[in-house]
Amino acid sequence: MLKIYGVYKSRATRTFWLAGELGLAFEHVPVIQAYKLDDPYAPGVRLNTRSPEYLAVNPMGAIPAIDDDGLKLHESMAINLYLAKKAGGPLAPKDLAEDALMTQISFFAATEMEANALKISQSNAQGRLSSEAGQAEAEAIARLLKRPFGVLEQHFAGADYAVGGRFTVADINLAEVVRYAQPYQPALAPFPHLSAWLDRCQARPAFKAMWETRLAEQE
Repeated sequence: MLKIYGVYKSRATRTFWLAGELGLAFEHVPVIQAYKLDDPYAPGVRLNTRSPEYLAVNPMGAIPAIDDDGLKLHESMAINLYLAKKAGGPLAPKDLAEDALMTQISFFAATEMEANALKISQSNAQGRLSSEAGQAEAEAIARLLKRPFGVLEQHFAGADYAVGGRFTVADINLAEVVRYAQPYQPALAPFPHLSAWLDRCQARPAFKAMWETRLAEQE
C-alpha cells in the first residue's frame, strides 16, 4: 500500500489533497519537522525528519515522502506528478505535451514563487504579519511576486485552469504555492483572475477535507 510520510502542516498538504482527489487508499505515517522538537535525537522521541528510520526513506530529511510498494520518492511536486500519472484520468496529462506543461508549471511555482511566498506564510504563522515590521516585509515580498503573479494573471484571464482547460495535478501543485501568499491580501489583490482561480481550487471538496484535517492536527 502507498505510504505518505509527513504531517498536514507541511508541504505534504499537496499530496494529501491529491490523494483525496484521486480517492487513493494510503497509510499515513506521521513525521514531524525536527525543528519543532526540543531534541529530535532524544530516546523515545516521536518520528521526525532527523530520525534514522525516516532518513532511510528520504536522506534529505524533509517532508513529504512516499513509499509506493517499494518506490521511495521525495519532493512533493514530483510525488504528485508521479501519483497523478500512475492513476490516470482527468487529473493526469493526456499526452506528452500536457505532461511537459504540467512539469513546467510545477517548476515555475517552485523556482519563481515558493521561496518568497513561503516567507509570507511563515510570518503569518509566527504572528509577525500583524506588526508594522511584518507588513513592511510582506509588502517587499509582494513586489517580488508581482512578476510571476502577473504571468499567471494573464494566463487565467483566458483559462479556468493551469493546463488543458480542466482541473489537474498542475493546479494542485501551483495552488499550494500561491496559497502561501494569501495571508497578505495586497499580494493577490491586483490579480483578480489569479484570485478567482485559487478560489475555484480551494472550493473543491478534497481541498476542504484536507484543510479541515490540517486545522485539527495536533503538533
